[in-house]
Amino acid sequence: MAKRERVVRMSVELPLWRALTGYRVLTTLYALAIFASGYEKFERPWVGIGYLAVLTVWTFATLPRVANAAACTRPFLAVDLAVMLTGILLTPLADLDAQHVDGPTLPTIATAGAVLAYAIKGGWRWAGFASSLVAVANIVERAHPTRDTFHNVALVWIASIAIGYIVEVARASEATLARALEIEAATRERERLARDIHDSVLQVLAMVQRRGTALGGEAAELGRLAGEQEVALRTLVSSGLVAPTRASEDVANGAVVRAVEVDDDPADVDLRSLLARHAGSRISFAEPGAPVLLAAPAARELAAAVSAALDNVRMHAGESAQAWILVEDWGDDVIVTVRDDGPGIPAGRLEKAEGEGRMGVALSIRGRLRDLGGTAELISVPGQGTEVELKVPRGKAGRNG
Repeated sequence: MAKRERVVRMSVELPLWRALTGYRVLTTLYALAIFASGYEKFERPWVGIGYLAVLTVWTFATLPRVANAAACTRPFLAVDLAVMLTGILLTPLADLDAQHVDGPTLPTIATAGAVLAYAIKGGWRWAGFASSLVAVANIVERAHPTRDTFHNVALVWIASIAIGYIVEVARASEATLARALEIEAATRERERLARDIHDSVLQVLAMVQRRGTALGGEAAELGRLAGEQEVALRTLVSSGLVAPTRASEDVANGAVVRAVEVDDDPADVDLRSLLARHAGSRISFAEPGAPVLLAAPAARELAAAVSAALDNVRMHAGESAQAWILVEDWGDDVIVTVRDDGPGIPAGRLEKAEGEGRMGVALSIRGRLRDLGGTAELISVPGQGTEVELKVPRGKAGRNG
C-alpha cells in the first residue's frame, strides 16, 4: 500500500525573510533610542513622538507580513514604504535644524527595511525603484544635501540592488535544481518501467518470434509481427517516451514541500524464500543456514535481478544449460552469484545489444542494483560460461527501500 511522505526542502528566500523580520524590529528600537537620546534638541518633540508611536505599532503589527513572499503583497509594500517616506519628510517639522545639519531622520536606518522587502520580493528592479524614492525623500528633507547625504543615499541604493540581484540568482538556481531533480526522477521511473517491460512483455514477444519462425506457415507471420512489435517497443523504451513522475511540489510559507509516494512496506524479507523457487533439476540453489533478511523492496528488486540473469541463461545458453545460485550474507553486504556452464558471452556482445535497444543486462540487472546502491559484476569467458555477481550493501538497501 502506498502512502504520501512530505519532505520539506527549505527555500533559499526563507532565511532572508527571517533576517528581515529581525532587522525591522531592531531598527525600530534603534530609532526610538536615537530619538530619546536627542529629545531636548527637537523644537516639536510631539511630532517625533507621534510618528515613532505609529512606526512602532506598524512594525510589530506587520511582522507576519514579512515572514514570507506570499504574505508580503504589493499593497503592503506600498504602504510600508509610504510610512518610511513620511517619517523622513516629517523630520524637519520636528527638528527645525534638520535641513541644515547632517543628523538622523526620524525612522533612521529602519527605512532600509522597507527597501530590502522590495528587494527580496521583486528583485533588483523593485529594489532600485524603492531606493530611488528614499533617495529623493532624503534629498528633499535636507534641502541643502551634503556629501554625507549623497554617500548614505548611494549606499542604500547599491546595497538594495545587490541584494535584489542575489535573490534573483538564487531563485534561478533553485528552479534549475528543481528541474534537474524532476528529470532525474523521470529517468529513474523510465528505467524501472523498462526493466519491468524487459522482464515480461519483451521476453514473450521474443519467444513468440522464435517459436513462430521455427513452426513456419501462419505461425511464421505471427512471429514476424511479434518481432516488429518487439523492436518498436524496445525503441520506445530506449528513447525515454515514458510519462515521468510520482513526485509533486507545492509552495507553502516560502518553503518547497515535495510530496513523494513511497512504498509502505517496512518489514524485512528472507531473501532465501524469494530465490528458492528457482531451484530445480537444472538450477542448483545454495543458501546460508540462517535467514538472509533485507528490506522488502530491496529483496524484491534483488530477486528480480536474479530472475533476469536466469532468463539470460535460458535465452543464450539454451534450455539444457546448468545454472547455480549462491547466496552469501556478509553482514554489511548480501551477495548473490548466478553462474552457468554455457558458451559464455563473446567480446563486445553486451555493448552491441545495448546499441540495438536490448537492455536486459543494463537495466534489468545493473539498473536494479544501482538503484539499491549495489553493484553487478559480469564475468564471462567464451567456452567457460558466465558468472554474474550481485552485491547489495544492507544499510543502503534498507534506506532506499
